[in-house]
Amino acid sequence: MTSLFEPMTTDISIHDLQELIRTMYYDKDAARGATATFLWFTEEVGELAAAIRTGSHEELQGEFADVLAWLVTLANIKNVDLAQALASKYGTGCPGCGKLTCQCPDSEKP
Repeated sequence: MTSLFEPMTTDISIHDLQELIRTMYYDKDAARGATATFLWFTEEVGELAAAIRTGSHEELQGEFADVLAWLVTLANIKNVDLAQALASKYGTGCPGCGKLTCQCPDSEKP
């Protein structure tokens, strides 16, 4: 079996992660659909919440990875290029105030 990463490194781009998840899971993900996948994503967010409260560093790493993988899965199902979406929204600074270091009032969601 050929891997996209030989060997897997800790330095992986958003684009490469999205392609990796697509290669590994797309057929299953597409068959499951966005609604069911969103439910799995929210379950993983709940597991991350529990790990933030009482988990070890190792548990936190696993749960953060799971949440990110399920988010990428949703993007794949909905045909959203995450690298492009991130660059578009955050590539020139805060979407609220336009500054590299956000200057939005604390009462506003940037």
